Amino acid sequence: MTQVDLSILIVNYNTQHLLAKLFDSLEVASTHLITQIIVVDNASNDNSVDWLQSHQKDFELIVNANNVGFGRANNQGLALAKGRYVLLLNTDAFIAENTLSKTFLYMEKNVQCGVLGVKLVGRDGGLQPSCRYFPTFWNLFLERSGLTRFFPKTQMVDDMEWGHDKSRSCDWVPGCYYLIRREVIDEVGLFDPRYFLYYEEVDHCLATKKAGWEVHYFPHTSVVHLGGESAKSEGELTHSGSQLEGLQTESELLYFRKNHGLYGLAVHILLSMLSDFINFGKGILKRKSFTQCGQYLKHSVLVWKLFLRTRTGLFPTR
Repeated sequence: MTQVDLSILIVNYNTQHLLAKLFDSLEVASTHLITQIIVVDNASNDNSVDWLQSHQKDFELIVNANNVGFGRANNQGLALAKGRYVLLLNTDAFIAENTLSKTFLYMEKNVQCGVLGVKLVGRDGGLQPSCRYFPTFWNLFLERSGLTRFFPKTQMVDDMEWGHDKSRSCDWVPGCYYLIRREVIDEVGLFDPRYFLYYEEVDHCLATKKAGWEVHYFPHTSVVHLGGESAKSEGELTHSGSQLEGLQTESELLYFRKNHGLYGLAVHILLSMLSDFINFGKGILKRKSFTQCGQYLKHSVLVWKLFLRTRTGLFPTR
């Protein structure tokens, strides 16, 4: 039996318009590797399944009756994966011709690396956050309150100032291109199913590093990441245009309770409220409309609602 080099897991949710380009890029990039493609469709209503079945071959398909979320869908696909490495690839992330071969070779040579991410760029070629540090209640507070300039030595989640042209170890990499060594999966599993969307890769990288593995950023190839394509069909987007506020807030609560305990979660909530009130005050001083200022108070209310609905950050709401 031929050994599979790389299993590629793709979770699709209403992105049929991207699938042709995605599969074309995979075909070009897979010439030097034995790959397995697994698609998990999260109850798309845009004829994605029909398109896949009529236009593609040599892939395995799981069709969900309901949208189970990003992490849980990848867990489903993992059950079919046979590769020595597993790649999680978003439908809105388009790889270069050399991306698969270069990242595969890097993992082969760097046996301490358990998870690998690459340089992410937008449609315009602009650099996206690709090499990230763990969120803490302090760095999130500084970022959201706009007080980072007063604490220049604090390690923020995203540091875009250094040159992104060298490989380096980091805390976590985004899940749109997320290459995992099979031994890591065997040791720590894949994603905690409590996360419906967001923070699943942060939590997984933390578990990976606790198990003694490293997480690396690899800059010598790039992936064009559109961002937010699936989220657009799920609900109202936040001001960034790529994140659903309710789901992100819930996952944040789950993450802090799991990894920092009830005390850490309490501190995070208090600082989150403080940042909301600071921003509310800034808005009043700048004479913004009450609707604009009120969004910060609404966020504090949302945090407390989800704190109760998740039973103090222990259980997901969906």
